[in-house]
Amino acid sequence: MNIRGKLTLRFLLIVSLIFILASFFIYGFMADYRKVSFYTRLLNKANSTAKLLLEVEEVDVTLLKKIEKDNPTSLPNEKITVYNYLDEILFTTDEKNMLTAPSGLLDSIRKTGEIKYTLGEYEIAGFSFQNNSDGSVVIAGAVDIYGKKRMQYLRTTLLIVNGVSFILFFITGWFFSGQALSPIKDVINQVDEISINKLNLRVDEGNGTDEIAHLAKTFNRMLERLEMAFKIQKNFIANASHELRTPLTAITGQLEVNLMSSRSSEEYKITLQSVLDDMKNLNSISNRLLLLAQTSTEGKELGFDRVRVDEILWQTQSELMKRNPKYKIHVSLSNDLADDTQLSVSGNEQLLKTAFVNLADNGCKYSPDHQIWIKLQSNGSKNVIIRFIDKGIGIAADDLKQIFEPFHRGENALPFKGHGIGLSLVERIIKLHHGVVDAKSSVATGTVFTVSLPLIS
Repeated sequence: MNIRGKLTLRFLLIVSLIFILASFFIYGFMADYRKVSFYTRLLNKANSTAKLLLEVEEVDVTLLKKIEKDNPTSLPNEKITVYNYLDEILFTTDEKNMLTAPSGLLDSIRKTGEIKYTLGEYEIAGFSFQNNSDGSVVIAGAVDIYGKKRMQYLRTTLLIVNGVSFILFFITGWFFSGQALSPIKDVINQVDEISINKLNLRVDEGNGTDEIAHLAKTFNRMLERLEMAFKIQKNFIANASHELRTPLTAITGQLEVNLMSSRSSEEYKITLQSVLDDMKNLNSISNRLLLLAQTSTEGKELGFDRVRVDEILWQTQSELMKRNPKYKIHVSLSNDLADDTQLSVSGNEQLLKTAFVNLADNGCKYSPDHQIWIKLQSNGSKNVIIRFIDKGIGIAADDLKQIFEPFHRGENALPFKGHGIGLSLVERIIKLHHGVVDAKSSVATGTVFTVSLPLIS
């Protein structure tokens, strides 16, 4: 059963149950009212008859029977019997003794004052009549023909109303469930139109406030992430192919040229050295691409441990200055970093070292004096801040927005050797460590990269 059918059925069951319970209450209240009203009329009539017999001297049994015979206030099949204190019948309209009361019942009435009961279709009331001849008891009974007919009519009416209402409840429930599910149906139709070639399409968010709008917003955010992922993948493949093709083409060209004719050993050495440089370059690109792919995988187990940021920075300084003696890397720690808890983060030492090496290497490479200043400080008890400051060529404002995209390089950086992978790798590594990296720069002035990493709590 689909959702619309389930909603309609539940609506029908709930409303029908409420309506049935309401009908039972109405019928029960009316039944009680009929019974109380009938007994009240019966007691009043019996009491009036007893007063005429026992309190009015001019009225005897014969006269009272005539009065009762033509009395318009008499109830249907009314029977009234008056007993004295000796349980003798003083007066009765029950000629066939249909409501004869045993002596035990009369004694009970004298003790309790009043008793109500039923006998077949008769509803009977007995009460003790207090007068000069103390101990008189009146037994009165009648059939509530009209009241029972009214109750039967009410019962029939309620059954018909309930039956018709159930049909209306079903139609109404089906209509309103359809209305309620209409936005979902629209979302489904819109989603069906989205394919790998139409990831730019978005789902209508409606009024933007209800649950359907929230679902549409969530789906649209997912589509944005998917579209971005496909774009990055497409650009990554295109740029990676280009970067890998360049050294491979150079290697192939050099080897083909050397094979065309005999060369001297010195020429072969020069060619081999050039090929070796291209191979190293190719190997470097491959390693960075592999690391970039690894850091792009969500939920990858990287084996995070407790590591000290200052120690990684000292390793970065030593490695880069050994690799390139021209580099000058100055590392300084602020005075507020007093103990181990303000320097330790949860992370992968090798990945963090890769990120710091990339930032420091860029700072030195793009600076005329090949210098960079690395400052380590704290912003309180939650994060450690690392600033990489250089006075190099800087980054243009337009390029600054795209520096963390794979293979993107600014125009003023093109004369320098590079592949445009480093900064995107830095950003992904820092994100894996739940940190943040941003950059501030101006052309010909320098650049400041700021890395914020959460401390181990």
